[in-house]
Amino acid sequence: MSFTLHDLGSDAFQFNANVWNWKAALEIVKNLDILSEGTIRQMGYSGTGVRVEIEDAHAIGGAIRNSVLPKITANGRMFGDLRVTDEPDDMTLHRDDDDQWKNYSVTREWLDEFSQFCLQSKGFQIF
Repeated sequence: MSFTLHDLGSDAFQFNANVWNWKAALEIVKNLDILSEGTIRQMGYSGTGVRVEIEDAHAIGGAIRNSVLPKITANGRMFGDLRVTDEPDDMTLHRDDDDQWKNYSVTREWLDEFSQFCLQSKGFQIF
């Protein structure tokens, strides 16, 4: 499953995310306390067309850039529970309930690109 974020100002400006990244990113965004629980919930389902307005998109991008990225080393990544690691993803599919959280993470580079998209967009819609 994948998610495509379409800029509300330009159909040509998009950001793509796979479920492994998006689930972790959504938990990070939720922790920023910018969007409502309902919006966050809708953002977790592909194809809903939920909109994030320009002010919120810019707030998300700025908060990630200023508060989240400084916590992650250049080669690090962050899990959905906000834990940070320098260990690269070994692509193991963790099936045990106690370890499934390890399946979902975002690299610093991915978060930086996402924050840039948020800051440059005119808001976005998720499909």
